[in-house]
Amino acid sequence: MANRCEICGKGPTFGRNVSHAHNVTPRRFNPNLQTVRASVGGGNRRVRVCTRCLRSGKVVKAA
Repeated sequence: MANRCEICGKGPTFGRNVSHAHNVTPRRFNPNLQTVRASVGGGNRRVRVCTRCLRSGKVVKAA
């Protein structure tokens, strides 16, 4: 399953872990995705959305 928000398309970003000895290894910053029942196109559907979209009101939760 893709780690991507279905509303805004936000996905993982990449960076590096840097230890105290300055050993550098790659790492991923994953978006905070939640599975929510939302009203989409007149019906209710489960969507994976990031918490920023939930908080800003871009997603209408199903009752």
